[in-house]
Amino acid sequence: MSKILIRLAALAATALFLAGCQTAAEVRANDENKCRAYGFRPNTDAFAECLQRIDLDRRADFRATRMEPVMWSRPVVIYARPRRH
Repeated sequence: MSKILIRLAALAATALFLAGCQTAAEVRANDENKCRAYGFRPNTDAFAECLQRIDLDRRADFRATRMEPVMWSRPVVIYARPRRH
C-alpha cells in the first residue's frame, strides 16, 4: 500500500474513534434529557434519584464488561495442604 493510503486509513480510524467519545458535560446533558423524558422535573429529589440510578447502572455495566473476561478465562482452583498435628 502507498504511504498516503495508510495515512488516510489511520486518520479515518482516529476520526471514528474520537466521534464515539463524549465529554462529561455531554454525558450529564444526555442523562438529564433522559430523566426529563421520563417525566421528572429538574431540581427535585426524584430527578436527582433518576440521575443517580443512571450513573449506578453505567458503573455496573462497566464493571460487568471489565470483569467478564476474567470470570470466564479459567476456573479457580484452590490447593490446600493437609494439616500436620
